[in-house]
Amino acid sequence: MRLLHTSDWHLGRAFHRVNMLGAQAEYIGHLVTAVREHEVDAVLVSGDVYDRAVPPLAAVELFDDALHRLADLGVPTVMISGNHDSARRLGVGAGLIGRAGIHLRTDPAAAGTPVLLQDAYGDVAFYGLPYLEPALVKDEFGVARAGHEAVLAAAMDRVRADLATRARGTRSVVLAHAFVTGGEPSDSERDITVGGVASVPAGVFDGVDYTALGHLHGCQTITERVRYSGSPLPYSFSESAHRKTMWLVDLGPGGEVTAERIDCPVPRALARVRGTLAELLADPALARHEEAWVEATLTDAVRPADPMARLTERFPHTLSLVFAPERAPDDPDVSYARRLADRSDQEIAEDFVAHVRGAGPDTREQGVLRDAFDAVRADDVVREVAR
Repeated sequence: MRLLHTSDWHLGRAFHRVNMLGAQAEYIGHLVTAVREHEVDAVLVSGDVYDRAVPPLAAVELFDDALHRLADLGVPTVMISGNHDSARRLGVGAGLIGRAGIHLRTDPAAAGTPVLLQDAYGDVAFYGLPYLEPALVKDEFGVARAGHEAVLAAAMDRVRADLATRARGTRSVVLAHAFVTGGEPSDSERDITVGGVASVPAGVFDGVDYTALGHLHGCQTITERVRYSGSPLPYSFSESAHRKTMWLVDLGPGGEVTAERIDCPVPRALARVRGTLAELLADPALARHEEAWVEATLTDAVRPADPMARLTERFPHTLSLVFAPERAPDDPDVSYARRLADRSDQEIAEDFVAHVRGAGPDTREQGVLRDAFDAVRADDVVREVAR
């Protein structure tokens, strides 16, 4: 059975104020063409269909168009909700839409209920695990303490229990939206840290033939059977080195997996350039970036006059301007910036406690801070979904 694995469409999202709806529509057309040309048997969409719980009307219309075009192909599609989606909104009409071969899986309680498809070698069971927000689903899965690994492990126990009741030789595919250990994040994914932990081990998915992951925006292979497709379009400059693709996966009669990447159309290249303003305007080696979307980091000791206007004369698609002046190592601004770089909210809060009190928080206090951050993040999720 040939599968096309994609995820993280983020319909309705902009790129540094650039409307991406046209590029997203072009991608949907590319997806439909790829399904037809590569004779795909099933399409997998592993969450974050939309960029937010209440998407703009234009994004909803594009999603509606995508559903119609996929249904017209007569190729089944299995789709789950991600952490950016409202699972309840995305799942409205799922039963009716399912009659057209578009199988929306947004209910955590149905994790162990597969979509069954057949090929010449028998059944393939597709299990859709929507994004499992630990604070919201821990009771459903009967876990004592909310955490990503605990709820995903419980969901996978249901998958394996159901699979054990199927005919011998039934192959299995899981769609999940999670941060799996070994994956490389970018700046455009929303933080899903709970209890100081964001990632889960790949071993959680043991026992199935292929796991189609969503959430991280870079296409990557965790194991031969566990892969991220990545987002089809870039959504931050941290993705400037990404090759935007989908996975074309062949699932053999005995569960063998082979996969190749299909490139996605990207509207414009991304470039990150760094130096003084004079260097950026004069360096001939940067000519290749003149038509790219540009993030420019200026290292001038003193902020130059009209830097954006002057940069756009050479790089008309400059979207982001960062000031990072070269300073002496003992400059207090440098040390403060370095303390904050790549640090979590928890670590910054602990540093603040140490700064004002003279000693950092003890183990109990660290737990209080961690619980507070988790409660705020979970409350934000509840509020967004309830809108």
